[in-house]
Amino acid sequence: MALIARTGRHRQRYENHMRLVAGCIPYRLKPTVENHACVPIDRLEVLMISSPNRHDLVFPKGGWENDETVYEAACREALEEAGVRGILHKYELGVWEFRSKSSEKSCSLEGLCRGHMFALEVTEELDCWPEQASHKRRWVNVMEAEQLCRYPWMREALKVCIRQLRTGLAKPPTERSEPAMPYLFKPTERVDSAIDACC
Repeated sequence: MALIARTGRHRQRYENHMRLVAGCIPYRLKPTVENHACVPIDRLEVLMISSPNRHDLVFPKGGWENDETVYEAACREALEEAGVRGILHKYELGVWEFRSKSSEKSCSLEGLCRGHMFALEVTEELDCWPEQASHKRRWVNVMEAEQLCRYPWMREALKVCIRQLRTGLAKPPTERSEPAMPYLFKPTERVDSAIDACC
C-alpha cells in the first residue's frame, strides 16, 4: 500500500483570515571522522526540497488541519514532502507571517499565512514518499542552505534553528530508551498508523 498525501483544504485551520501552516527543518549530524576534531555545528546538515522548474529550495511545510496538532501537522508534512520521519523538537523555532506564492503580489487578506516551524531530528529516510514526483530532497550544509533558501522568513527560521542546535549539540546525547528531552516530541502511533505503509 502506497503512502498518500492529504489534498484539499476542507480541514484547513484559519486564524484572523490567515491560513495556519506547520513545517520543520529536518536535520542530521554527519558522523565524526576518526582522529579529526570536529565542531558539532560543522557536522550539521539540513534537508531541503526542490519544486518543479526552480533552482532554489525550501523546507517542508503545509496546511495545519483541524483534526491534528501542530506537531502532527509538521511531522506529516515532513513525511509527505520529504519522505522523512524523526523526533520533532516541541518548542517552536518561531511563527512567521507570509504570503502564499500564488498571492505574493496581492494586497488583499487572501493568501496570508502564519507558519509554525520546528526542528526535526531525522531518524528514518523512506525510499519513496507521497510527493516524490514534485519534491526532490537534498542534504546540504548550513552555508548552502542559506544560499539556496527561497524565502527570507525560512532563512530566519534556519538561523534560529542553528542557534538552538548549537547549544543542544554540545550536550551529551540522551539515551533513546528514555524520554529524549522535555522539548522533544515523537509522532504519535495514531499519526504513524494512518500513513505507515510505503510502496
